[in-house]
Order: sequence, then structure tokens, then C-alpha cells
Amino acid sequence: MSKVLVRTVISLDDEQKAWLDQQAVLRRVSMASLIRQAVREFRIREQRGSAASFQEVLKHTAGIWQAGDGLEYQERIRKEWP
Repeated sequence: MSKVLVRTVISLDDEQKAWLDQQAVLRRVSMASLIRQAVREFRIREQRGSAASFQEVLKHTAGIWQAGDGLEYQERIRKEWP
């Protein structure tokens, strides 16, 4: 099954365009192919970034509770709920 490609117009400055052209020649692919690859990799990185950021928060906050057994506290507080 092939995917339908949608044309998109982007604007690049001269330096960006020259670099992209050079990379396309070096890699023997089209400029459009390079852009699709970059978007795909960016999307993957961003999607992983959300999970990675959450993991980083957990890593940096682990062990900050210093008021005794956290589970006991949680159960005691829940008993106060109606």
C-alpha cells in the first residue's frame, strides 16, 4: 500500500537551501526525500521527548518525600474522603 504524498510549499533562506541541496547530492536522494526524513525523525523525537521528559521528572523527584511512609500517608488521607 503506497501513501499519497501531499505537496507543501516551504520557504528557506539561501544558506538553508544550499546546505539542503548539498546534502541531497551527497546522499544521492531528492531534497524532498531529505525533508520527509527530517520531519519523520523530528516527529519520532518529539513523541519520545514527551515520555522522556516524564521519566526525567520522575528521576529528579524520586525520594523527595521525607514525611515517613508515603503509602501510609496516602491511605490515611483517603480515609478522610466522603
